[in-house]
Amino acid sequence: MPSNQFPLGALPARFRRERVLVVGCGDVGLRAVACLPHPVRVLALTTSPERVPALRAQGITALCGNLDARASLYRLAGLATRVLHLAPPPGEGRDDPRTRNLLRVLQLRGAPRALVYGSTSGVYGDCQGELVRETRALAATTPRAQRRVDAEAAVRLLGRRASRVRSSILRIPGIYAPDREGGTPETRLRKGTPVLQAADDVFTNHIHANDLARACVQALWRGRPQRIYNVNDDTDMRMGDYFDLAADLYGLPRPPRVPRSAAQGQLSLMLLSFMSESRRLDNTRMKTELRLRLRYPTVATGLLSNK
Repeated sequence: MPSNQFPLGALPARFRRERVLVVGCGDVGLRAVACLPHPVRVLALTTSPERVPALRAQGITALCGNLDARASLYRLAGLATRVLHLAPPPGEGRDDPRTRNLLRVLQLRGAPRALVYGSTSGVYGDCQGELVRETRALAATTPRAQRRVDAEAAVRLLGRRASRVRSSILRIPGIYAPDREGGTPETRLRKGTPVLQAADDVFTNHIHANDLARACVQALWRGRPQRIYNVNDDTDMRMGDYFDLAADLYGLPRPPRVPRSAAQGQLSLMLLSFMSESRRLDNTRMKTELRLRLRYPTVATGLLSNK
């Protein structure tokens, strides 16, 4: 019989167990899948048909669709009991129509019990090195971070309108891991890319990809309704010191230090944007509410994890 929860009728038995949909099943998404409890059916949205065999080989049901084309997403309606949304916004503009397309479809046939969205700590903007808790007002300055603010607003609106959905937002800083493509500073150190001199340097925050994956899974089951979590390790370090540490661990020369005025002529706009914001994220809520025990509490332990 149809019901308010399933207006098109009762679901077959195979759909009654937990079904986790991963949207944006890249490196972190696959790590999160490996952390999921059993038995759980895992589904993943992919824009690339070429990825389907690889996903299936890992026990994942691959569904082809494009977040930019809402009509391609309708098959997702009612499929998942929990959703992990890690797909990035578009590369331009100040809003995120991809997230809004996804959320509209997810509500069509019984909203999921939980939705976890992977955002960025960039939504806080420059905090001038202050300790940042989740209650701090947003002050995103870059279009990239402003698109994340728009996505967060859509996720929170879903949580308010659909009382059944526990929507959680993870604010994520720099992700690293020795077994992640581009996941360590080694390549940059070998190129001799400069960092800021101590007087101009900024605080930076990190999370090992494996700890982030575990945080995603914890949030799917333990995240509180309408809750935001900073997801970062315990490192309290400026960016230049981080690269000095990595250089010492790898036995490489430390990067040259330059004043901010000189950096503007030597570094890409992306790097300069990271060097224009300074904050120290407080991860207390992540530890107490998600009960996440970091396996790599500092970058020193994480950078050596595969050495």
